[in-house]
Amino acid sequence: MTKFLIASLVLISASSAFASESAPVLEKQSCEKPAYPKASLMNEESGTVVFSVLVGPDGAVMDSKVDKSSGSKTLDKAALKTYTACKFKPATKDGKPQQAWTKIEYVWSLT
Repeated sequence: MTKFLIASLVLISASSAFASESAPVLEKQSCEKPAYPKASLMNEESGTVVFSVLVGPDGAVMDSKVDKSSGSKTLDKAALKTYTACKFKPATKDGKPQQAWTKIEYVWSLT
């Protein structure tokens, strides 16, 4: 009986260690490319913005924040506005949709 109990505990521990998890994934077909703001074009602004979005279990963005600015608030806001309107495949844990943060990097280039 003791051997059976120990074997059961080992199996329970092993199965929880291998829990299936995935991060949110952008559904590219639901998302337009961010439009270059006119003021940023005129000022020849470019750069890379890194931001995080909180994706809910339904795949909608619940919150967002800039982690690293492109150097232009206008470009940062344009990227955030576009990506917060996109749909995502939600994160999952053990096959169940979960709320989770994911990072996005967007490069604004004039060329």
